[in-house]
Amino acid sequence: MEGLERYAVVSCHVERPLDDAVWHAFERLLTARPAGFVVTPFLRPPHSASGEDEELWLERARRAAQLAPLGHHTHWGGPSQARPPEAAEAGSLVRDEIAWLRARGLEPRWFCAGGWYLDLPVAEALGASGYVDCSATTFRQSYLAEGAPRLQLPGPRRLRLPSGTTLLELPATHSLGMLARGLLRLDGLVHLHFHDWELVDRRRALALQALLRALRLRRSPLAIDALADFAANAPEIAWPGATIGA
Repeated sequence: MEGLERYAVVSCHVERPLDDAVWHAFERLLTARPAGFVVTPFLRPPHSASGEDEELWLERARRAAQLAPLGHHTHWGGPSQARPPEAAEAGSLVRDEIAWLRARGLEPRWFCAGGWYLDLPVAEALGASGYVDCSATTFRQSYLAEGAPRLQLPGPRRLRLPSGTTLLELPATHSLGMLARGLLRLDGLVHLHFHDWELVDRRRALALQALLRALRLRRSPLAIDALADFAANAPEIAWPGATIGA
């Protein structure tokens, strides 16, 4: 992975693809590729119990796939609840969503869990489906309880799962706020993440554009598929005994 410290990738958790204002702002961003960054769209599939429009969602997902490498984002409790409710079978829901997407001709290769949730059943579901995962982070989320299922890694790693499957992890390194605070002291590969709904907040949208221009002066843009190629020989580690790894 020599040389990765020269690059930056950008991804978006697309949580409100059926909100017209949010979607159109995000589509414009995907098309524009600001500062040369190809933004990876992690789309949350429609939640039928909430009455979300599957046909409109599919139309927008296919459009996103035309513009960038398509990703998959899971909310286990519906549109407004990212992490799994108690007693939810997290791995089963991920498998069901993958099957639903593939039955409709969509083949996302990239995954990021809602609320940064990751446990072994989810990891095994992703590995069995040939996904590359971006649910790990290089930092700890202050809002998560001690011991909450998540994965923290110092950089790209290949996780060796108990089944024998290997799952490539490409951790997020910065939110918008973290990048704004740390832009002048960046260390290594940057993987910036943000949310689609931030684009309809004028202050946040302008901050994103400015930060991407500033980031371009310090790192070269890299699409997520190119990052995966670079990281194909990342260090391999065994799945941690707990859901928090370092």
